[in-house]
Amino acid sequence: MFEEEMPPQFRDGLDVDVSREIIFACLAVVSLAAPRPDKPAPSYGAPAQRSFVSSAEVPAILRDDRQMSDDASSYNFAIETEDGIQREEFGSAIDSGSAEGAVAQSGKISFTLPDGQQFEMTFVADENGFQPQSSFLPVAPEFPHPIPQFVLDQIEKARREDEEAARSAPRSAPSNSYQAP
Repeated sequence: MFEEEMPPQFRDGLDVDVSREIIFACLAVVSLAAPRPDKPAPSYGAPAQRSFVSSAEVPAILRDDRQMSDDASSYNFAIETEDGIQREEFGSAIDSGSAEGAVAQSGKISFTLPDGQQFEMTFVADENGFQPQSSFLPVAPEFPHPIPQFVLDQIEKARREDEEAARSAPRSAPSNSYQAP
């Protein structure tokens, strides 16, 4: 019955041993894909909460000064830890022409890098965006930077090709009236 439904080019080559091998392979794949009781099923829930306490000591806070104006229009804070981290920030509300609740901020951050260098960064954040200043920040090259000669050659080649195309294009005078096509 199964052979009768097969196209003629496959009927003659049907081998019972090959059919058994295919069935055996399918059963092997199914058995390998079945869950194993000795291995836990994968979990797709939220990860377990991590503890952020490590074996390293948490540095003591030497200074923690915080002030806010009575009308909440300005603030400042200064924090220093025993391992040399320092952070100072000053902020005040921007009233003119800014989004409601906009705050201008300025401050300084400093700490010791693992190689012993002292990192310092000052910043201003206002209607002109975040503007950090530090000798550790990368600096963009001055603009305009020199344009390589191969780029200039390609630009010249494109200009000449455009001129040639304009000279060889058929010209027609614009029509002064609209007509049906």
